[in-house]
Amino acid sequence: MTERSPAWRRRALVRRWLMASFVFGQTLVAGYYLLWVLPYHGGTIVELGMLGLFAVLYAWIAVGFWTAVFGFVLRLTGGDRQSLLRRHPPEVLAQTPLQKTAVVLPVYHEPVHWTFSGLKAVFRDLERAGQLEHFEFYILSDSRDPEVWLEEQAAWRRLCRELDADGRLFYRRRTVNLNYKSGNVADFLRRWGRRCRYMVVLDADSLLSGKTLVRMVQLMEREPRVGILQTNPAIINGRTLFARLQQFANRLYSPLFATGLAAIQMGDAAFWGHNAILRTDAFMKHCGLRKLRGRGLFGGPILSHDFVEAAYMGRAGFEVWLEPGLSQSFEESPPTLADELSRDARWARGNLQHLAIMLFEPGLRFAHRMAFMNGIMSYLASPLWLAFLVLTTIEAVQMTLLPIDYFPEGHQGLIPLWPEWRPEWALGLAVSTLMLLFLPKFLAVADQLIRGSARGFGGAVRMLASVLLEIVISVLLAPVRMLTHSRHVIQALLNVTVRWAGQNRTGEATWRQALVTQLPGMVIGAGWSAFAFTLDPMFFFWSLPVAIPLVLAAPTHVLLSRTGPGTALRKRRLLVIPEEQEGLPLLDDAARFRSETGGGTSLGAVAEAVLNPVLNRLHCQLARPRGHHGRCRAPAELTGRFIKAGPDALSRQELCRLLQDRDCLARLHTQAWRAGPESWWGQRIQALGDGSR
Repeated sequence: MTERSPAWRRRALVRRWLMASFVFGQTLVAGYYLLWVLPYHGGTIVELGMLGLFAVLYAWIAVGFWTAVFGFVLRLTGGDRQSLLRRHPPEVLAQTPLQKTAVVLPVYHEPVHWTFSGLKAVFRDLERAGQLEHFEFYILSDSRDPEVWLEEQAAWRRLCRELDADGRLFYRRRTVNLNYKSGNVADFLRRWGRRCRYMVVLDADSLLSGKTLVRMVQLMEREPRVGILQTNPAIINGRTLFARLQQFANRLYSPLFATGLAAIQMGDAAFWGHNAILRTDAFMKHCGLRKLRGRGLFGGPILSHDFVEAAYMGRAGFEVWLEPGLSQSFEESPPTLADELSRDARWARGNLQHLAIMLFEPGLRFAHRMAFMNGIMSYLASPLWLAFLVLTTIEAVQMTLLPIDYFPEGHQGLIPLWPEWRPEWALGLAVSTLMLLFLPKFLAVADQLIRGSARGFGGAVRMLASVLLEIVISVLLAPVRMLTHSRHVIQALLNVTVRWAGQNRTGEATWRQALVTQLPGMVIGAGWSAFAFTLDPMFFFWSLPVAIPLVLAAPTHVLLSRTGPGTALRKRRLLVIPEEQEGLPLLDDAARFRSETGGGTSLGAVAEAVLNPVLNRLHCQLARPRGHHGRCRAPAELTGRFIKAGPDALSRQELCRLLQDRDCLARLHTQAWRAGPESWWGQRIQALGDGSR
């Protein structure tokens, strides 16, 4: 495929060189300052290590700072003229005919009613937009627990009836879930990929308005060289204090960062795995994922597949764009810090795998290799920061407990090296670092004030108060994340297996959970601070910004997981976002659908699948015909134990063996209804009869 437009690539190159000049120039100046802040001015091995780690970390945060500044300037001047939306007037897009598009929802042990209600809201919003006939919906399940996938099948059937969506809403469950989510999508593409020109990928917590879905398809039709078009999802529906902090920060700060990132990456953007539209033929042809051929971490299936798929799409000559102007794209935040960090264990491993692809995969564009590096640094920065703190502690010990070494290791010459301190330089360096971290947040506040949209965040005063609260909490959480991410990186490098499971969407953390997960960090923080106090008072005060958050990690964790503080702040219009103030039909529908009852019974999905004749026929139709001439392949002992003592007498694997077999499932229905009144099934039938009266 030939290059579409050298013009945007030249602009992208200029912007990237400008970014690099700012980042590396600022890092060189900061490194020079640190060199003269250190007592021996880099004359020891420890100080050289500190200088190297500081330069990497400072450059890392400088990239984020300048990305936000670019975004602020572009939004101040009316937006990026090179974006896809700016290329095509709204009236031209409105006249663009649509092509058939698959809306794909991969699920794995998600809350069934909650997840399917979100998809129902998307369906209804497309219906309101009058463009439903161009879209098909696919629920792709990898769930392994029979209680979950049987409930999914029953909920899918109810949803088809409610929406009159037969032939438009499909469900498939893989019995062997190879390669996680990417394998699930690949299985769908092999079977049905050629039915649709485009594919929109959702997560279990994704919501996309009908207007946005239509506009995405129209842009893809107008831009045949675009292989992936990524939206910038806003976080919504936060209930716990932690989730509300995350959604406020995302909604206020991300427009700047997304605008700046899109302007720098342009057609070499990344794919985030959801809330995006893909050109199906190109994706099938060029984005197949092979297993890594190395050892340990760098062997086996690729866990974080989205960046890799974007890089492969770019290698094939297609463009990948992030379009922040596509609004009404939503997702949700994990409700607690523990849930976020648990998810990060998988993400850390997946992103570190990208190191092998970044270095050795041929033909990838440089911008996509840098996207890999960005993802790697999202987690590698934590152990680097930890190493910097360790070296700083060693330096403090050497300067306090050991005699001054006028000829330290690495110093050459006959003239002694005198240690000296420059506190005013250290203060300037600290101020510049804080500016990199926090100035983008206040640029976001200025952006909203200039646009006159502060009211959506509670007004100017409340918005500023919310930002200050978010800064305090982010400072408290930073050392906790540092320690946990460092552990995740070490475990990944040691090839410790990570657990792939459904995410908690609503639960609060208990004190026991908080103490178990945060106790090591609390001990480390208290021990380090106590050691610093005995070593030197100044070093003790220097350690407090890291030590105090670690000591308070458990109560912070519990407080942030509670819905009460989040609700109280919302009532005072703190940490609010525009979607909560103005409302949106899509979000109103999702909230209403999720508040309704799920339509099941107290029996449980397995018992209902066996006893309910309508559901039994449904599950039999979806099961595979594994027996012959009505003969169940499962051992008689297994079916006998199931009928005698109920589902709890069998393991998950044994239940799957029975319930995935069409003949067994039909036979179980007959045997359960013939069971005696004192049996387990007889009691369930009696309860079912009592409930119907």
